[in-house]
Amino acid sequence: MQRTQALLCAAAAALALTASAQTAPPAAPAIDLAKFSFFITSDGLGKGADLGGLAGADAQCQKLAAAVGAGSKTWRAYLSTQASDGKPAVNARDRIGQGPWYNIRGALVARDQSHLHGDTLEEARNGNNLSWATAFNEKNQSVNRVGDKPNQHDILTGSQPDGRAYADGADHTCRNYTSSAADGAVQLGHFDRTGGNSISWNSAHPSRGCGQENLVSTGGAGLFYCFAVN
Repeated sequence: MQRTQALLCAAAAALALTASAQTAPPAAPAIDLAKFSFFITSDGLGKGADLGGLAGADAQCQKLAAAVGAGSKTWRAYLSTQASDGKPAVNARDRIGQGPWYNIRGALVARDQSHLHGDTLEEARNGNNLSWATAFNEKNQSVNRVGDKPNQHDILTGSQPDGRAYADGADHTCRNYTSSAADGAVQLGHFDRTGGNSISWNSAHPSRGCGQENLVSTGGAGLFYCFAVN
């Protein structure tokens, strides 16, 4: 009798362990700070497209990277500016180094500038590796995509598909990231490569204004891409 009870207790314990293993949350993916050189900001600055210009955006990239142990690298926001007040335009692609760039889990996002922007016909056809499956924030978290609530797939870039600034007379950068007014616009990319009939990660469509509410109503949260230069 005692033997039977012991066997029953052992079986119950084994079942409990199995059930515990089945309900335990999966282990978080490992991070690779040595390779880490690309992320989407976990937070905007809360003022719509007013980032304090390129300097303010770069400072946000550096701050967020430092918070997770990657502050020794030089980080730049992937943003283009337009010629204004006697100052020349700045191309986003010229600000971020030459690559390669990896996400926080050590997965390749793009080998180099050509791969990132599809400079050759083959690269344009095949695309880079930037997608919902690779574009995480600096906290190693996925960003809300189309279908999530709230949708945050719109990413500020102010850029054309080749990563260069616009040269026409329209405002594509919310006054070079200094405006949070309801008017104006900033060019946005879709990091999840879907929605609005565009799969472009860096130049899908303009926003409906420059304020935070405008960006949210368009499908974003004022987030932007950060790349490590070194």
